[in-house]
Amino acid sequence: MLKITMSIEVQIADLLKESIRGRDLRTADCVRMIKTKHMERRTAAGFKGPLDDALWLDVIASYQKQLRKTREEYVAVGERGTAALPQIDFEIELCGRFLPKAAGEEEVRVAVLEGIARLGVTDPKQAGRLMGEIMKANKGRFEAAMVKRLVEQELSPKG
Repeated sequence: MLKITMSIEVQIADLLKESIRGRDLRTADCVRMIKTKHMERRTAAGFKGPLDDALWLDVIASYQKQLRKTREEYVAVGERGTAALPQIDFEIELCGRFLPKAAGEEEVRVAVLEGIARLGVTDPKQAGRLMGEIMKANKGRFEAAMVKRLVEQELSPKG
């Protein structure tokens, strides 16, 4: 059976309509923010890229990253910041619905080992080049911190 997948733009529009009809303001506000961030990106000076799902994914991933950073700041404030956390967590989770499932440590380790073999990297000074290749090839699926940690582990001198 043929499975037809809707574009992210259609999914976003449908979710906005559905949330407005259901009077779900939390969802509607988050979706509107994603749409605003997308519009800002595509109308930015010098933007020449295609208006496709990859752009939507990039915008949503950037927004989710911004939300995670905001959450850390609210947690650092202490008791005064805790009131905003449920909304921030909700928005992080909502963004996650559209993003590809993050890869596990084993999958990242395999990619790191394959990258080392393919590029012939042996020197820890080449870690940045290796990381760049891995992150580019697995855009949106690999967490940079995990890739960095595993690259450093694999390139560290074994003694």
